[in-house]
Amino acid sequence: MSRRAGDGRRPSRRRFSYTSVLLLAGLISCCYVLFSVPKFLPTRQSSQDDGGLAGYSENGGREKPELSTDSDIFSPASVARQLRDMLTLAKAYVVMAKENSNYGLAWELSAQIRVCQNLLSHSATSGTSVSFQEAEPVLKTLSALTEQAKELHYDSATMIMKLKAQMQALEERANAAAAQSTVFGQLAAEAVPKGLHCLGMRLTMVWATTEELRAKVESRKHDRRLTDNSLYHFCVFSDNVLATNVVVNSTIQTAEHADRLVFHVVTDHMNYGAMEAWFASSDLHGAAVEVQNIDELTWLNSSYVPVMKQLEDAETRSYYFKSGSADAKSTLKFRNPKYLSMLNHLRFYIPEVYPQLEKVVFLDDDVVVQRDLSALFSIDLHGNVNGAVETCLESFHRFHKYLNFSDPRISKHFDPESCGWAFGMNVFDLVAWKKANVTSRYHYWQEQNVDRSLWKLGTLPPGLLTFYGLTYSLDPRWHVLGLGYDSNIDSQLIENGAVVHFNGNMKPWLKLAMSRYKPIWEKHVDFSSPYVQQCNIH
Repeated sequence: MSRRAGDGRRPSRRRFSYTSVLLLAGLISCCYVLFSVPKFLPTRQSSQDDGGLAGYSENGGREKPELSTDSDIFSPASVARQLRDMLTLAKAYVVMAKENSNYGLAWELSAQIRVCQNLLSHSATSGTSVSFQEAEPVLKTLSALTEQAKELHYDSATMIMKLKAQMQALEERANAAAAQSTVFGQLAAEAVPKGLHCLGMRLTMVWATTEELRAKVESRKHDRRLTDNSLYHFCVFSDNVLATNVVVNSTIQTAEHADRLVFHVVTDHMNYGAMEAWFASSDLHGAAVEVQNIDELTWLNSSYVPVMKQLEDAETRSYYFKSGSADAKSTLKFRNPKYLSMLNHLRFYIPEVYPQLEKVVFLDDDVVVQRDLSALFSIDLHGNVNGAVETCLESFHRFHKYLNFSDPRISKHFDPESCGWAFGMNVFDLVAWKKANVTSRYHYWQEQNVDRSLWKLGTLPPGLLTFYGLTYSLDPRWHVLGLGYDSNIDSQLIENGAVVHFNGNMKPWLKLAMSRYKPIWEKHVDFSSPYVQQCNIH
């Protein structure tokens, strides 16, 4: 906080009251005026000879002193100060005249305002003071026009009331525009671009009509590398073919040994064929890719998964999906399908999806890999389950931001100042996961939040609770966040990041994407692919 001048000094004991001091100052000023002004009165001289003359007064014919351009700003008696005051008043009356459809008066005032501005501008650029002779016609005309405005009841009280009403109307319009912008931005973020929809449809058709491709994929399902714990395993859960390809492609291109990489992709039924067709026809440089359909995970049902059970409840469905609610702005993002998609919550079931694996790196579909990630698999998590980058450099990324600490179930067990951490690039020790029974902890907190009183939406709040005391802090350079909402991230920070994350609404495959960051993502898109070209993705 800036300190006002004099704040740092200790106040001294006053011997006189403020009133006495002001009276004394006024007396001294009067004496100065009485004894100094006559020096300027006899004849008109140049400002270099006598300090500057302000011309002559209209009532006595005697000349007034001109003041320097600096003192014009502060002296109430200066011509420039009078011009500025009249200028301000005239501008206000122009608004009032227009409000009352008196365009003739508004035009006359505007004309005099321009003359006044030209005088002041010439004075500022030439470094000379405005003389009374130059200003007198403008001041007289503006005085007459303002008197005319007052006769039309454009008085200060009326003007203040109208300006207040105008400000209130503008504020309401600004709020409405902000709310509308939020709605349109959210809808744009949720919408599937035409190019991506086209890509999925074309690839699905290829998958359905190419028997050799399906046979090739079927043979890969028995690849021993899929369960070899000496290799580097990554999992991606997504319904976006192009985004998943960027994650896989960027990881392969930055790896020292691409043939040691294994990617486990889970998608939904609609995009399963497209995902299989894409990776079956891509050059993976020796890496292995497994694609699964989430609908084939039969154990993932409402009797086992609290989120799926809650979605069967009519009240819950109404809360998340019903439009026209009282607080439409705040509930808009709750209706984003990704928050209730099982692909989003599947991260809490990784050991059950891959029961034979011991360690995996989880990647969101909106990340780009810029460094070899093989070193992540040799990091000692010291018995913890989750390795993640903390986000508590800012106060709003601590536990109290995400959770309701007015509820005793939260306040009794968690520290509100505990550091939050990021989903999107996480190292999971699945052996320690099973030992700590992490999935059961997740189920417990989801069941506690059936009335949405502990948190509102998403996977991060339950993740903070589930992995509380089980998270190891990674070097921040492993995971740089904010490319989907923050336009001011330091370029060096991005360049040094092993994984950069487009978290936020401005995804790189959308028109909303920030142009500064989009090339980071686009350089890993295979624009030479005939499917990409046919769908006009660029």
